[in-house]
Amino acid sequence: MAGRMVEFSTNGIKTSAYLATPPAGKGPGVIVIQEWWGLVGHIKNVCDRFAGEGFTALAPDMYHGKTANEPDGAQKLFMALNIAQAEKDLRGAAQYLAEYSATQKLGAVGFCMGGQLALFAATLNPRVGACVNFYGIHPNVKPDYSKLSGPVLGLFAENDAFVTPQVARDTEAAITKAGRQSEIHIYPGANHAFFNDERPDAYNKPAAEDAWKRTLAFFRRHLK
Repeated sequence: MAGRMVEFSTNGIKTSAYLATPPAGKGPGVIVIQEWWGLVGHIKNVCDRFAGEGFTALAPDMYHGKTANEPDGAQKLFMALNIAQAEKDLRGAAQYLAEYSATQKLGAVGFCMGGQLALFAATLNPRVGACVNFYGIHPNVKPDYSKLSGPVLGLFAENDAFVTPQVARDTEAAITKAGRQSEIHIYPGANHAFFNDERPDAYNKPAAEDAWKRTLAFFRRHLK
């Protein structure tokens, strides 16, 4: 992996994060937020891919050192997420990344649990000027869409049992009702976690490749 682990402080608590930088050294900052598994290799690889495309990517460790490799363990970590601490971690990540990347506007992107947290991050800090939500879900995270400082791109799956197409459309409608900009794309035949190439049971190569292209274009358009 091309990146390295770093630490930032929020209210006296240190949070670890994976930082990947582009060959040029600096680029537009993107906060990358984990799935319910934790800060695992797949998320670090996503950061490296962003760095390869010219972005500075930071993935905060939302579980503070804990990870899971099977669904029951992931579910327990997911439900035990301390939302107040998560808010501090997301604010701290935005501040660290803004200072490190020296860019005015940041992006936030997340997957599954991280998709909902990316929306949350985009409502917490006006520095976040664009958000990409990959099939985001967390029952205890309630973003105030009226506080979004930039547009949202939602990427969802037709056969998602957790975040159904109707949930996706409802999310888009709620963002629009709050007076903010949202667009969604629902991939036919795809399942939840279709972007995770380390999960052969869920990975959908055509959908993942298209979603990656849309994500890069979205951030390049809004994080100039």
